[in-house]
Amino acid sequence: MKSIDLNCDMGELPEAIADGTQESLISSLTSVNIACGGHAGDEQTMKATIEQALRWKLALGAHPGYPDRANFGRLELQMPAEAIADSVFEQVRALADVAAHYGVALTHVKPHGALYNQAVRNRVIAEAIAKGVARWRRDVVLMGLAGSQMLEVFREAGFSVAAEAFADRRYEVDGTLRSRKFDDALIRDPEEAGRQALNIVRRGTVIACDGSEVSINAQTICIHGDSPGAPDIAASVARTLRRAGITLSALGR
Repeated sequence: MKSIDLNCDMGELPEAIADGTQESLISSLTSVNIACGGHAGDEQTMKATIEQALRWKLALGAHPGYPDRANFGRLELQMPAEAIADSVFEQVRALADVAAHYGVALTHVKPHGALYNQAVRNRVIAEAIAKGVARWRRDVVLMGLAGSQMLEVFREAGFSVAAEAFADRRYEVDGTLRSRKFDDALIRDPEEAGRQALNIVRRGTVIACDGSEVSINAQTICIHGDSPGAPDIAASVARTLRRAGITLSALGR
């Protein structure tokens, strides 16, 4: 029987925590990636998100991004590699310290936004991310875009890796994500997101923007918590996969 991890970037929107949107989304997941002070997040949002995730018995991971709250970490910054490593280390350590108060450990780290997308193509940035995490611990899984060199860099640095695909994003023909500057970059229809997730697991493919089929070999599928209608998208993805006989299970479980 096939299985897949279903992850989501969380702890980014305090209002989503306060109004219950985040927890309604969590109920469909197996893992959460928690913003830890770079692009978003603070001690309060980290605590609240950890508490919600623990209620649903989800795996906890860190979601470090560029320290650029004004642009939500989605603007490419020209930071020196050492500064990137320092920032990643501080963010991951901050979340790990909060998690330790609850008696739990982080299982994975997933970069956010521009940091993630640059690491797909830029080996130096990927190395800086790995270096920052390694200052904290090496016995965690690093998530990266399926088929990208960032996974190779992470492996070379001694980490276990998880290839990630996206249910709510469209792809280019080279297997990279379509830039958010395009109106069609996001998949907003929950049923379409469910179909894409099912194709990823069953067929190992996605349909690119030009209509061609692109191979995607993934161990985890992401849904963005800040996307409009994210709870409905997550519910549709989880329901579609389960109805197809696919088990939803966190990495390593």
